[in-house]
Amino acid sequence: MEGIKKGTTIQSLEVGMGIVDTIAKQGRPLKFSDIQELTQITKSNLYKYLNTFTQLGILYRNRDTGEYVLGSKLIEYGMAAVDQENVIDRISPFLHEINVKSSNTVLFSTWTQNGPMIVKDFNNNRGLNIGAQIGTFLPICSATGKVFMAFMDEQKIQEWKAKEFMQISSDKIGQLEVECESIREQEIAFAREPLVSSVSSVSIPVLNYKKNLLGAVTVVGFTEFIPQNENNELARYLLDISKEISGSFGYR
Repeated sequence: MEGIKKGTTIQSLEVGMGIVDTIAKQGRPLKFSDIQELTQITKSNLYKYLNTFTQLGILYRNRDTGEYVLGSKLIEYGMAAVDQENVIDRISPFLHEINVKSSNTVLFSTWTQNGPMIVKDFNNNRGLNIGAQIGTFLPICSATGKVFMAFMDEQKIQEWKAKEFMQISSDKIGQLEVECESIREQEIAFAREPLVSSVSSVSIPVLNYKKNLLGAVTVVGFTEFIPQNENNELARYLLDISKEISGSFGYR
C-alpha cells in the first residue's frame, strides 16, 4: 500500500477484507471449505471472520446450502460509492410495474470490476430457482451480460470479456458479436436458458443523457413465458417502458 507506513495498519482487518475480496472475485457462492482452501486461513479463525461478516451484513450465508455470497450491506456500500443509489430509487417503481405486468422475476444489475452484478430484485415466486440472487455476477451469455457487452464502454469491459470468452467456443463468441450489433439497434436482449434449465431471460438497457449505460433491467422466468424476439407482447411492452426508464435519466 503506497504511502502508508509499515506498522500503521490493522493486520486482522486486512485479513478479513482479503476474505471478502476472495469471495467477490470468485463471482459465485462459496462453501466454507472453498473459502478455507482459497485463503489457507485456519478453520477456527475463518469461522470467526465469516460469522462476524455475516452478522454485520457484509456477507450472506444461505441457510439451506451453507454457501456464502456478498451481503446486502456490502452491496449498499458499493452502490453508495458509485453514486447509484439514486438510480435504484428512480427505477424501483418501474421494476415493480414490470414485475406485476409480466408475473415474473425482475432484476436490476449494475457494473462492477468483476462484471454485471444483481443489486435489486422483485420476485413474487421465491420458489422458482432462477440461478441468480442479489450479489450474483451474471455471465456474458445471459440477457443481462449481452446488454453490458453491447452498451458498456469497451475499455471497462475488456478484462471481463476476455475472461468470459475463455469459457465459450469461438463460434459462440462470433454469434455474440453479431447479436450485440442487433442489441444496440433494437435496445433489447434475449437469452434462452443461460443459467438454469427451463429458465430464460430478456433484458433492456438503462441509459442516461450521455448514452452511458447505468444498468440493465431483466425479466427472468420459465422459458415458455419469456419472449425470444421482439415480436411478442411482453417484448414490445419492455421496449416501451425502456424508453420511459431511460427517458427519466435524459436519454433520447
